[in-house]
Formats: sequence, C-alpha cells, structure tokens
Amino acid sequence: MTRLPDQAWAGTPAGRALLDALDAGAGRTRLVGGAVRDALLGAAGADIDLATQLTPQDVMARLAAAGLKAVPTGLAHGTVTAVGDGLVAEVTTLRRDVATNGRHAEVAFTDDWQTDASRRDFTINALYAALPGGAISDFFGGLEDLAARRVRFIGDPLQRIAEDHLRILRFFRFSARFAGTVDADGLAASMARANDLMALSRERIAGELRGILSVADPVPVMALMIDRGIWAPVLPEIAADRLAVLARTVAAEAAAGLAPGWQRRLAALLPADAAATVASRLRVSNADRMRIVAAVAADVAPRWPIVWRDGVEAVADRLLIAGDAGGAAAVLAWQRPRLPASGRDIIARGVAPGPQVAKRLGDFERAWVAAGFPDDPDTVTVLLDKAAAG
Repeated sequence: MTRLPDQAWAGTPAGRALLDALDAGAGRTRLVGGAVRDALLGAAGADIDLATQLTPQDVMARLAAAGLKAVPTGLAHGTVTAVGDGLVAEVTTLRRDVATNGRHAEVAFTDDWQTDASRRDFTINALYAALPGGAISDFFGGLEDLAARRVRFIGDPLQRIAEDHLRILRFFRFSARFAGTVDADGLAASMARANDLMALSRERIAGELRGILSVADPVPVMALMIDRGIWAPVLPEIAADRLAVLARTVAAEAAAGLAPGWQRRLAALLPADAAATVASRLRVSNADRMRIVAAVAADVAPRWPIVWRDGVEAVADRLLIAGDAGGAAAVLAWQRPRLPASGRDIIARGVAPGPQVAKRLGDFERAWVAAGFPDDPDTVTVLLDKAAAG
C-alpha cells in the first residue's frame, strides 16, 4: 500500500497541535492536493493544504482553543488559515459545487471525501493522506496516473473546463511539469474550448503562463499549445517561429548554470515590437514589464558601456536569448565600478551650482565609460577638466 512519507512539520509542536485540534487521528482532517502529490514524488516545499469534515466555524473555534491563530481567509469557500510557531496551513472544509460559471463556483459544504475529490481538476491533485500514518485515499486513479506521470482530468474534460476555464492552462502547466506525453482527451477538450480563455482575467493567464515557462524545459508543451491554437485567443503574438529562440534560451540558461527566468523566456517568444504590448496586456508588475521589454532590445554584445547603461540583468537576458551562455556568465559576474567623481568636482573647476553641474557631470560619465572606466587619478582628472570646460 502506498503511504505518504513522514512530514517534518507534522512532528513539530505546532503541527501536532494542529492535527490534534482537527481530529486528524480520527480521519476527520487529511492532507490533500499538491502537498500529497509532491511528497509522493519526493519534492519538498509544497504548501500545507488540509481538507476537513469540520465546518469553518468549528475549525476556527478548535484552532483558537489549541492556541493557534485562525485567520478567516476564505470563509465563504470554507477556508481558514492556521498559523502557529513556524507553521502556516490552509484548512478547507469538504465541498460540493452548487453552480459554476467558468470562473467562479458556488459551493456547499459536505462531509463526503469522494464528493470533495470529484470537484477537483486532475486525478493527481485529488489524493488525500491521513496523518499520522500516511494512508492514501485515492478515488479516481491518481496514484496510477502519478506513477505514469500522466495528467488526467477527473470526469469529462469538456465539462471540467466549462466549470473553470483556467483548467485549460493548468492542464498544460502540470503536463509540462510532470508528463512525458500529454493526455489526448485533455488535449482535445482544451483545443475545443480554447476560446474560453478570453473570459479569464489577464492576471490569471499571466500566472499560468509564468508557471509553464518556469519548468525546466517548457519547449515541448509550448510548441504543442502553439500548434493546437491554445494561445491564439489571448496571446496570438506567441508564434511557432520563435520556438527555436526559446529552445536556444533554455539551453543557454542550463549551460550557464542559471535557474529558469520566465520573463526572459517570454521575451524569447515575442517579436521585439510586441513585448511591451503583451506585458501590458498580461498586467504583470512594472518590474517584470521593464525586464521583458529590456530583454528584446537589439544590443547583445557584452560591451561594458551597454552593461553600464542598461544593467547587468538586461544584457545577460539578451545574451542568453542569443545563446551566448559564456557572455551572459561574464556579465553576471561583472562588478559595477563606482563613478570616481561627483558634482563637487565639477563645481571645483569653476562651474556655478545649477543645472549645468548635472550636465557636465553627465558628460564626464559618458567619457569615462567610453574610456573603459579608468580609475587612475591622472586620467580621471583629464576627463573632469574636459567635461567642466564644456
């Protein structure tokens, strides 16, 4: 019988208090979803998600009685966050869907484990583990699918996508992370309902795209999504002719020993004139938008004036997209020198305080950078004198 490996958090004082408070030993509360899936795969660091037969109000009262903080993060949907010493866990009452509209679900609470499992998206995400002991409850063949690295919808894929359109992108994200091949039924349903993605918020689309691009090698799944028209309704700029650039970027990251950079990989997939438009449409943060746009600029050679002007990250991204792992590594190892002058040095040469000081200092900086960042006093003095003289 398959059992969950021991969970370190469950043996801590806070973990024991949490499980005792929620009657885990009697089977009324179990670990669920990604925490079970990843633990069975030997991956660490998954969030602690617990499913329980207890009502949210009962959960709140029991946590308080056990000396744990109870945060009502989503009471309407049955979720309470339990906080203890070094422990944060999401506790959600078992649910059944009353109504769905493709983006939101109206739910009612239940005490039936299989009913709760039936509303989850994929079989590998519908595994429950008893604590302590680790016995697994598997209602839809999730263990078999996990062993086969197969991502499969629970029930009819078309119906599951109609309930929540985001499941299209989640299907591909989990397939990119876990699967060697993509489930044919899930793929067919995703193709049939690809236009449903237009009903999703751009932030949710961006989150799933980020997840897909952050796997070790997203090229096969991205190629499939482009070929089957999945991205066309919402991101038509992502085209097949850029897949070779993405593959080159992924290989360069690996050669340089760098972690995947989803902003860099998205930039690799986009024509330069589309980067700003796509980043704005996806409503990514300003920092992410600027990084994506900077990565598609034409300057790729590791010329240090460009690195000084545009920054290490931007130039390294461009070099990786160009496939130059060595150049990117050199740029990332570069220590930015300190500008060996200030406005006081310009004023000391007879320039009156005011806007001209900043202008002349800028002239000095450009000359100093073009000269290769010299640090010997004689050269710096010559450059300062020239800049101050105008």
